[in-house]
Amino acid sequence: MLLLERRSFLIGAGLAFVSGLTPVSAARLASSDVLYAAAYKGPGGGYGVAILDKDGGLVSDNPLPGRGHGFANANKSDWFVAFARRPGNFAVGFRKDGGSEPLLFHSPAQRHFYGHGAFSGDGRLLYAAENDFEAGEGVIGVYDASNGFARIGEFASFGVGPHEILMMPDARTLCIANGGIRTHPDMGRQKLNLATMKPSIVFVDSEDGTLKSRHELQPTLHRLSLRHMAVDAGNQVWIGGQYEGDIMEDVPVLVRLAPDTGLVPVDLPADVGAMLGKYVGSLAIGTDGRTLAFTSPKSGVIITLDTKTGKPHDIEPDRGVCGIQARADGFVSSSETGRFADRTFDRAWDNHITLV
Repeated sequence: MLLLERRSFLIGAGLAFVSGLTPVSAARLASSDVLYAAAYKGPGGGYGVAILDKDGGLVSDNPLPGRGHGFANANKSDWFVAFARRPGNFAVGFRKDGGSEPLLFHSPAQRHFYGHGAFSGDGRLLYAAENDFEAGEGVIGVYDASNGFARIGEFASFGVGPHEILMMPDARTLCIANGGIRTHPDMGRQKLNLATMKPSIVFVDSEDGTLKSRHELQPTLHRLSLRHMAVDAGNQVWIGGQYEGDIMEDVPVLVRLAPDTGLVPVDLPADVGAMLGKYVGSLAIGTDGRTLAFTSPKSGVIITLDTKTGKPHDIEPDRGVCGIQARADGFVSSSETGRFADRTFDRAWDNHITLV
């Protein structure tokens, strides 16, 4: 696994978040009440993170040492962090005010990132989904954002292949999607245990790493890798799955977790479920707290759903779409074809969008 030398990265990154902006970009920064970050692959093959306004106007470009995936961000944090795509071992912290250079840091030996993380309620600690690849177990690495993202510990994810992590509204409980797929960096992205997968959603106390509860689907759905999540205003967790079984099997790939029901597959109309191609790539809850949007890059579709009724109310075809995030008038989305909101760029957007 490549460890990029820190100084060479910073020479390229500088204070790109807010310094050196063109007059147009500076105006976008000043006038926008919301900013987004999204990772991308550029036309020359390089990788980066772009900061964009609510209309998809480019505010700044920030290089990454490799392909990025997801992010960690929180209102009380001074930072947002971009993570490498599995099995990458780098992450980059960007100060939201651009007041210092980006911070490049790495997972330790025998660990790699899974592309997602979450901040503690006070914004001081960063929790990162990681693979203890020799043991074949998931761990949550703990990093001190107040001290250069020094790694200060870890605790179990209580499963295999932890992917997205969410800090729940109580600002203490972590919700972790254990995808269930074992991998090893020596074998790239090869999936090593499809026959024995055991995905789960777990709630863990972030302060002491203890397991609060664990939730699994029925055994017939053990190949539904649970990966990405969103929490609605009622504290229901909505989970998007990626099915690793026979593509011809009729299985749900959207699941919800409520305190009174446990994990329940969402019963979508047959024609809507078929549009997902057995794959949900990203999810977001709207600003109203009750509208869920989710995407499938496999089939190129955005679906919105009422979380109170469970009924879909809009379906939008969009080739290569995956990234989705809330904005005041609905949602903003991005695609691998270069579209972000209503603009088109000469780059392929990666899977996720975060609010900065």
